[in-house]
Amino acid sequence: QVQLVESGGGLVQAGGSPRLSCAASGRTFSSYAMGWFRQAPGKEREFVAAISWSGGSTYYADSVKGRFTISRDNAKNTVYLQMNSLKPEDTAVYYCAADRYGSSWWGENGDYYGMDYWGKGTLVTVSS
Repeated sequence: QVQLVESGGGLVQAGGSPRLSCAASGRTFSSYAMGWFRQAPGKEREFVAAISWSGGSTYYADSVKGRFTISRDNAKNTVYLQMNSLKPEDTAVYYCAADRYGSSWWGENGDYYGMDYWGKGTLVTVSS
């Protein structure tokens, strides 16, 4: 079992650059691909970014490509989401998730399937 705890959310002005963190428990964190997802008010949860277990491969939704950067520090059991040039439409609850079995997928349009462990989320509100 893996427990994920997100932090770093809050109220941010448009154009701001907060960084979200996701701390994971368990000794097998370094073997899981990790992802960030978000759910805006009244919308379905969508894929934002993902990173392979080694950090060597990253994936982004088209809506955040060029503005957000996902990274991980396996020694600290932590995955990050650096968010730049925030827009009001980025307002959402941001969730961290782990792909334990390697059976998840995600698409550039925000669709996704799977992910085995989820955090409770952290709210990011972008004011214009």
